[in-house]
Parts: sequence; structure tokens; C-alpha cells
Amino acid sequence: MSAIQATDETFDPFVLIHQSVTARLQVVEAELETAETKSRDLEASLEQVREQAEESRVVEKHLLNNLKQFSPAEVQETFANIRDTQLSLERVQFEYEALAARRAELKDQGQFLRSASQILADLQRMYGDNGSRPAPGDGDKQFRDASRQVFQIIEEERMRIARDMHDGPAQSMANLVLQAEILERLLDRNPKQLVTELGEFKNSVRNALEEIRQLIFDLRPMTLDDLGLVPTLRKFIKEYGDRYGLATRFNVVGQERRLPGNTEGVLFRIIQEALTNVHKHGRAKMAEVTMNLQPSRVSVVIKDDGQGFDVARTEANLHKNKNLGLLSMRERAELEKGTLEIRSQPGRGTEVKVEVPLAKH
Repeated sequence: MSAIQATDETFDPFVLIHQSVTARLQVVEAELETAETKSRDLEASLEQVREQAEESRVVEKHLLNNLKQFSPAEVQETFANIRDTQLSLERVQFEYEALAARRAELKDQGQFLRSASQILADLQRMYGDNGSRPAPGDGDKQFRDASRQVFQIIEEERMRIARDMHDGPAQSMANLVLQAEILERLLDRNPKQLVTELGEFKNSVRNALEEIRQLIFDLRPMTLDDLGLVPTLRKFIKEYGDRYGLATRFNVVGQERRLPGNTEGVLFRIIQEALTNVHKHGRAKMAEVTMNLQPSRVSVVIKDDGQGFDVARTEANLHKNKNLGLLSMRERAELEKGTLEIRSQPGRGTEVKVEVPLAKH
């Protein structure tokens, strides 16, 4: 091999990116292993705290039924212990749920990186071994365009998460700090009012926790790993309809079963994005999701009765309009060797169909 050939191989973009992907995959797998260990420890702690919380509820019931037998100091101490136990339970529960979401995210990353590694290896063989490497200018432009699109999608998703965090949990936490300061003042000035304010404070904490759980669900539903795609979609589609005031239906054709983990994740994201578009752009009153489970393939159809749009015109201007939702749906489907078809006309609603082949066992 000549020096020039060696240099070309060293700076081959496929080789460099493949090395980068492999290094990142090793980091992800190491973090996932650590998260799995911590998750087992947290699960044991959670079970222990749940038992303590159950015991505290028994104590609370006994105390309330025999209140006259206890001094004010004993009542205060008992309720303080019950409160601390409940707070510990909620803290460990939240930590466990957050870690479960992170584990799921790492699994997704690992699967994606393994797929990317395989694609890059195929590209190396395609463009390196048979001498059909594209012209330098064309290859560089295609690579830059693909990279720009990927980074744009990632950045858009980061911005969305940041907005959701700022408008939701961050605001709620700021309000909780203000409420806590009010409670501190009432402790000396008006103890009776403190009881009422504590109730409101407790409700605010629950609402903040619910917002965080919803954000975690949007990032990666834990039920997707625990129960599978179909139960997760039942819950998600119902809550989606309740949240946005739409009539929703979810139909399953064929035998319900678990699908390969990555397939379930891809289908959920496509359905989630399609329904997001229904809410954002469709002005629909009804949305229906139908899943058809067959031995060798799975297909999903998402229909709405919204205002619709010109599909050909929209897809022709995808890059210009930065419609990253449609791009990500198509990219996710193609990643699983599937197809995505969008049918719509102005004033006649929209139908999104995705079909993914299943590996034979």
C-alpha cells in the first residue's frame, strides 16, 4: 500500500465515523451496565420504603382511631415520621422512574449505534471494495447534507425538551420554593393557616411530580419495556385524547404480542409524532390508530378528520420548511427496513401508514 493510499484510508469519512460510533457505543454500554446495577439496588430500596410506608399507614389509622390516648407531642412526632416516610417513598420512586427512563434511553442509543455501525460497515464495503466510490464532490455533499439533517433533528429535539422543562417542571419548582418560604413565615405567625397551606403545598408537589413523570413518559415510556407496545399505546392514546379534547380510538387486529424492542420503540415514536401533528396542525376532532399484527409484519394506520394538507407540496419542501417531524418519522421507518406512506388532502383529514417487517424466528 502506498503512502497516499494509507492517507486516504486514514481520512476515509466512513472509517472515522465508524470509529467514533464504536467508541460511543462502548461508553453507552458501560453506562447502561452501571445503570442496571444501580437499578437493582434502587428496586430493593423501593421495596423496603414501600413496606415502611405501609406500616406508617397502619400507625396513622391507629393514631386517628385512638387520638385521645396520645399527647400532642406524640401526635406531632408520629405525623412527622409518617410525612418523612411518604417523602422518602416519593423520592425513591421518582429516582427509580428516572433511572428506568435513562436505561431505556441508553438501550435505544445502543440499538441505534449498533445499527449505525452496521450501516457504516456496509457503506465501507459498498464504496471501498468494489471501486465504485462516488465522485469526491458528490460524496462530500451527500455526507454533509445527511450530517446536517441528523444534527438538526437532534438540536430540535433538545430545544423541545428544554422548552418543556422550562414551561413545566422548572416553573413548578420555582413556585414550590415560594410556597415553602410562605410556610416558614406562617410557622410562627399563624399555625392554623399553616395546616391549610400545607395541604396546598402537598398538592403542588404532586402536580410537579406528575409533570415530571409526564415528561419522562414523553421521552421514553417505562411501560414500553415492562409491558410492551400495545398496553403502552392504549394508555398513551387515551391520555392524549383526554388532554387535547379529542375522540380517540385504538384498534388491534391480530394476536397481541411483544415485538422486538427496537421495533416497538420505532413504532411508538412514529405514532407519537403523528398524533403530535394531529394536535398541532390538524385541527381534528377525532383520531384513530389501528395496529395490524401479522406473523411476518406489523402495520399501523393513524387517521384523523382534520384539515389535511397537500402531501406532495409539503414533502417537496421538507428541508426548506424544516418539517423535522415528517423527516424523523420516515427516517425511523427506514431504519427498520419499513415503509411510511402519508395520504391527505386539504379538508379531508390525514392518514399515516407505517409498515415494518418482522424477523422470522
